[in-house]
Amino acid sequence: MSSLWPVLEQLKQHRWVELSHELTEDSPYWEGMPDGCVDLNSVLMDFDGGFNLKIQGHKLPGQFGTHIDFPGHFVPGARLNKDFPVIDEVLPLVVVDIHEQAATNDDYEVTVDDIKAFEATHGTIPAGTFVALRTDWSKRWPDGEALANVYDGREHAPGWSMEALKYLIEERDVAAVGHETLDTDAPITSSAVDDLQCERYVLAQDRFQVELLANLDQVPATGALIFVGAARIADANGMPVRAWAIVPD
Repeated sequence: MSSLWPVLEQLKQHRWVELSHELTEDSPYWEGMPDGCVDLNSVLMDFDGGFNLKIQGHKLPGQFGTHIDFPGHFVPGARLNKDFPVIDEVLPLVVVDIHEQAATNDDYEVTVDDIKAFEATHGTIPAGTFVALRTDWSKRWPDGEALANVYDGREHAPGWSMEALKYLIEERDVAAVGHETLDTDAPITSSAVDDLQCERYVLAQDRFQVELLANLDQVPATGALIFVGAARIADANGMPVRAWAIVPD
């Protein structure tokens, strides 16, 4: 019988990068959530008498911290957690870097020209990949005010454009997308159209997305793998995840 153990040993020779934020009681979440929606590490049972055993409970929103959104998050009747086999959540990782543009323009939206410039340097983005958008916005975590970046009466953050997402999904057939910001959409556009239209589009194409990714500055443009792990709650439309990348030397 063949064995995968040597493959694991080989993978462990490469660099493993944490792509998710650590969660605590003080971690930020959408202000529209009700008070008390986060209660971590509460003691449900405490077994004394030499056992030194505690059972904890955790209450949290599905969309909390680094999290996966399944199509059913926005689309009635669409696929949920139970409908995605684990093989679909291990993918080749492509990182499109717009952090320099975002550093000088809080409202920057990645363009098709940005994607084509990426491909001119790194080659055509293959079908079935996970495409992550690096903006370095994750460096603002866990400061919720810095992540929201409200001034002039509204939020300001970089994000995806509809045109770039359509190019990736319809022309390149990518499997999923992700980003470091609170939302898929740049607030400058979502507030203008009064809709999270980019997120709605991604999920309506039967793709999943991961929000609030971390440490994309430690991952190369191509060549890495992403692993996305969430608790197996059947009808969940979103779940906090532990995501990580294996990076080739």
